[in-house]
Amino acid sequence: MLIKRKSIEAEANHRSGPKAAAVKKSPRKPKFAPVTLSELDGVRFLHFGTEWVQGAMRLRKPDAIELEYAQQMMIWMLFIHEPQHIVQLGLGTGALTKFSYRQFESARVTAVELNPSVIAICESMFKLPANDDRLNVIEMDALDFVNDENNLDTIDALQVDLYDATAKGPVLDTAEFYQSCAACLKDNGILTVNLFGDHPSYARNLKALRFAFAEVLCLPEVHDGNVVAIAFKHKQQFDFAALYERATEIKAATKLPTKSWVNGLKAASDPE
Repeated sequence: MLIKRKSIEAEANHRSGPKAAAVKKSPRKPKFAPVTLSELDGVRFLHFGTEWVQGAMRLRKPDAIELEYAQQMMIWMLFIHEPQHIVQLGLGTGALTKFSYRQFESARVTAVELNPSVIAICESMFKLPANDDRLNVIEMDALDFVNDENNLDTIDALQVDLYDATAKGPVLDTAEFYQSCAACLKDNGILTVNLFGDHPSYARNLKALRFAFAEVLCLPEVHDGNVVAIAFKHKQQFDFAALYERATEIKAATKLPTKSWVNGLKAASDPE
């Protein structure tokens, strides 16, 4: 089974969010593939009319993160202990949104998704909670969201997973887009992004990320293609002993494979 691709996003401005009215509309027009489902061995998968997997949920653990690449998207937890605002660009099955909402009980969690069908299917088939005073799922173009001046310097952790049915690489991948993402982060905020290591888009995205961020590292490839990058606004001096200690704490609380995250960071930062 192919697991290389996830999330949908990209082509126009839609309704939504209390601040959306102030955002200039994009000339792009949305073209949505059909949203389809499959199930295998107790796991429900989201597709956009193809065999490419856009996300997954284990039926008996609806709030857990099933796919390894999605687990890696939470690597920012090694550095940020008590986030106040977590944002997901590209809802997928809502796995990261649900996990963040349940795990960080004092944080605001925002998910930005362009396709209204994805939001509806997450609510009906993937146990996405209703919006409340902490959770806000917005039907909106991710590009418009990061370009909204009201979102500047407001986000602790920004998770970017923006793919369409073609699975040819992130839909939004320019230096300007990543600069806007950086501007939305607080000074010590962190971005994680799902890239496609087997495609020419990988090098293009890394170049754009490194233009917008001072430090960008990539974890080892998983799922035959997925590469998660972590980006910081400032150069980092990693204390790996402290990171391994923090990883142990997170694993005890969440069962996430956090030691492998630190191993990946260590390998990526090694000049050899």
